[in-house]
Amino acid sequence: MEFDYRELVKATESFSCSSLLGKGSHGCVYKAVLHDDHHRLPNVVAIKRASFNGREVFLENSKKLNNEIQVLSSLSDHENLNVVNYLGTSSDCENQNKLLVMEFLPNASLYNLLHNSSSSGSPPPSWPKRVEIAIQIAKAIHFLHEVANPVIIHRDIKSSNILLDANWIPKLVDFGLAVDASSITSQPVQPAGTIGYLDPCYTSPNKLSRKTDMFSFGVVLLEIISCRKAIDVSKQPASIVEWATALIKEKRAMEICDTSVSLPSYMEGTIKHMLNLAARCVSLEEDNRPEIGEVFMVETCFVERVRTIPIWMSLWGSVMRMRRRQRRSDFPSKKQLCDRDNDNGDNICSDISRGKMILREILADISLK
Repeated sequence: MEFDYRELVKATESFSCSSLLGKGSHGCVYKAVLHDDHHRLPNVVAIKRASFNGREVFLENSKKLNNEIQVLSSLSDHENLNVVNYLGTSSDCENQNKLLVMEFLPNASLYNLLHNSSSSGSPPPSWPKRVEIAIQIAKAIHFLHEVANPVIIHRDIKSSNILLDANWIPKLVDFGLAVDASSITSQPVQPAGTIGYLDPCYTSPNKLSRKTDMFSFGVVLLEIISCRKAIDVSKQPASIVEWATALIKEKRAMEICDTSVSLPSYMEGTIKHMLNLAARCVSLEEDNRPEIGEVFMVETCFVERVRTIPIWMSLWGSVMRMRRRQRRSDFPSKKQLCDRDNDNGDNICSDISRGKMILREILADISLK
């Protein structure tokens, strides 16, 4: 839909510094508070406009913003929870200053969550949350590569381009460099991206493919697992890819894991799988990189196991504690124990039997997945 330009200027307090949320590759994003309820839109939205650093730079940034508007509007016909929601556009009377209106994502970026949590006073994400975030990023890429028509190659997947909504669900943003995969041969574009995430094989326009995004996704996976930046000049080697792949080749993959959060034993297999997957994604041999469809299917299965395992482990622990209490009892037999508990309206034996039955059902369910 088309928004009133003057209304958006007012909603951002004339694009004041206090409304500025951040800067992307080609524009600035502002928080805007709308007071018009006629359109049934959120009261708070995000507005992006091209950065102005001289006329030539402004024209180039405007071109990228127009490209982002075109891509996001083409995706708006298909709902996807992990791609930023496109709401509309607006232009001034001279049609030189165009604005992109999107959903407001209040919880900053994945980059901040991983690297600035200590300074903000919030704890780093738990391991189940890290796996969940990785799955949701894979869903976003799967949507672009397999569902969208035409297929979209993002070209700038990185932790700072993954923002978190009010429910801490990650969403892929900043489509200024994104391209229609079907137009690559007829309209080649020069290589672009962010150092540290940029596919080293992407050296010329004809080298662009969906595998380019897969390399960037692999870097983000390593970042999620290690809490190490993609490029950190204070470390040796500075590249997370060079550092992590060397450890994986030396059979020391688990040394990549962030040590600030204890890794549960039931998740070690899942994290090892994710590390091996990341190593495939960042392979210099493009043919070794998986398609996102493969990643999406396998990772979804793994995250379901992560959610299920703690349930039956907790239940198993409860059953074992009941058995230990039973053994320590002064009553010589299970029958006497049951008789006593029946008098109190609390049948421990029944609970143990029920626990066994539920445990068997859960284990059977896991074995089928």
